[in-house]
Amino acid sequence: MTDGHPAVGDTVHDPARDRVGMVMGHVGPYLQLRPLAGGREWDADPNRVRPLTPAELLSARVSEANTRSRTALGLRGRLIA
Repeated sequence: MTDGHPAVGDTVHDPARDRVGMVMGHVGPYLQLRPLAGGREWDADPNRVRPLTPAELLSARVSEANTRSRTALGLRGRLIA
């Protein structure tokens, strides 16, 4: 974080969307966040986002890895019993 605002590469929680994202840049007054698994960026208010705790970051990265694994196996959206 720089000057109280997240820096590019920081992982934050956006309460407006209840999503976790990585800071990709700053455009005007907004941060550009991207999901950890990749995908479409969204704008977030830099004054409302917060950095993740170490436990939240670990959980988010495990979730992203699980999603990537399911997608690679062709199981996206399917539950395995």
